Amino acid sequence: MALWGNAVLAMWWEVSAEDRAELEHWHAHEHFPERLGLPGFRRASRWTAVDDGDGFFVMYELEDHAVLASAPYVARLNAPSPWSTRMMPRHRGMVRSQCKVLLSHGAVTARHALTIRLSPRDAQADALQRGLGELASRVPQQPGLVGLHVLRHEAPALATTTEQKIRGHADGAADWVVVACGYDLAALRALEAAELGESALQALGAAPGAQRRIYGLAYSAAPADMR
Repeated sequence: MALWGNAVLAMWWEVSAEDRAELEHWHAHEHFPERLGLPGFRRASRWTAVDDGDGFFVMYELEDHAVLASAPYVARLNAPSPWSTRMMPRHRGMVRSQCKVLLSHGAVTARHALTIRLSPRDAQADALQRGLGELASRVPQQPGLVGLHVLRHEAPALATTTEQKIRGHADGAADWVVVACGYDLAALRALEAAELGESALQALGAAPGAQRRIYGLAYSAAPADMR
């Protein structure tokens, strides 16, 4: 499996221009080391929107889904540092999906990542997974592309955490997530328009209204990088 584990914490948010530099500094130099010091966190990656927007996409690759309800992680969520406490309200439009990995083929940390947030139509989950699995078996070998990964949100039974309360609003969640990775932006845009386009996804069993955006890799690290 290309992803380093059987679960993923996937997040999207935006930040104002005046907060961006400090948030990136905090995220790289406090938040990543903090998270990667927890049992079960295997790799952390942050991407930024390529369309001159203020969007971020962050993905933590986890040993398994149980990490998301583990005592060390929950304790950290309920005891944010002073810097984290200052940064949390600056995350705008947070979407936070605690996912199991359905499919993972090819590489993850390429120059660009296309994320698609979608849901299956009623009774079409199996068909959608089969269709995406067929794509995942061949997309990583196409010129300019290196990987395709499919995730499904499954929230653990947890009370609202201190970090969520500080952000001041309920986090959104993506039902299913497709992450396509590549080194050539034009190839990824072509994939987004064709095989992962709206009509193509609906033909596989997806509900209308998938949300998609392309990001560029800013920083990726593993626990060993923090030592």
